[in-house]
Amino acid sequence: MLALSGCSSLLPQTKETSGPADGGWKSYQDAQSAFDRIEPGKTTATELAAMQLDPRTNPNVTLLPRHELLQRFIINQSVSMADLDPGVRDCLEAREQCRVLEVNQTATQTKRTGNAALDMAKLYRETHTSGWRFCGLLLVKDGVVVYKLTSGQPGIHEIAENSDVLGPLQVLSAKLKLDFNGITNGNKPSEPQVSDPAPAVAAIRKK
Repeated sequence: MLALSGCSSLLPQTKETSGPADGGWKSYQDAQSAFDRIEPGKTTATELAAMQLDPRTNPNVTLLPRHELLQRFIINQSVSMADLDPGVRDCLEAREQCRVLEVNQTATQTKRTGNAALDMAKLYRETHTSGWRFCGLLLVKDGVVVYKLTSGQPGIHEIAENSDVLGPLQVLSAKLKLDFNGITNGNKPSEPQVSDPAPAVAAIRKK
C-alpha cells in the first residue's frame, strides 16, 4: 500500500471522442476553422460533403426537422419572421427545399488522480475531466448554404471528488454477505434467526 501511495499513473483513464471512424476534428480550433471556411451564399452541399459534414457519413451531423428550427428561432410570440436573419427566413419559407444540419462533436478525457492506495481502497477518489465541445448549425437551401451558426465550449475542466470512509467495510460486508448489524442479507432485521426444530424421532417398542 505504501508503494502504491504515489503511483497515480496506475489509476484508470478513459478517452471519448465522437465522430467518423476515419478521424474528425482534433480540437475546438480545428472545428471552428472548418466552419470559418463555409461562406453562406457560396458553399455548396457537395463541398460540405467533402468536409465530412454530411449526415450520411458523419454521425456527428444530424438532419433536423423544420419545426425544431422554428422552435429555436421563434421562441415566443414577440418574435416574427421579419426579425429573423434573411438566411433563416429563406430556409423556413422554402420548407422541404431547405435542409437543417446540426453538428455536435465532443472530445473528453477522464483521469483519476491522487493517492492510488486510497483510490483502490475506495476511501477517496479524485476524477479530472477535460476536453472540448463544438456545436454548429447549417441551413442549406437548394444545395447552397444560406446560414451558419457556431457555439460550444473550447475548454472543459471538471473535478469530481468522492470520499467514503466505510468503503473497505462495505466491500468486506458484500463478500461475507453480512450487513453492519451482523445479520445475513437473507434475513430481515425484524425477524430473528430461528434454528430448525429437531426432527421427530419414531420409537418402536418390542414386546
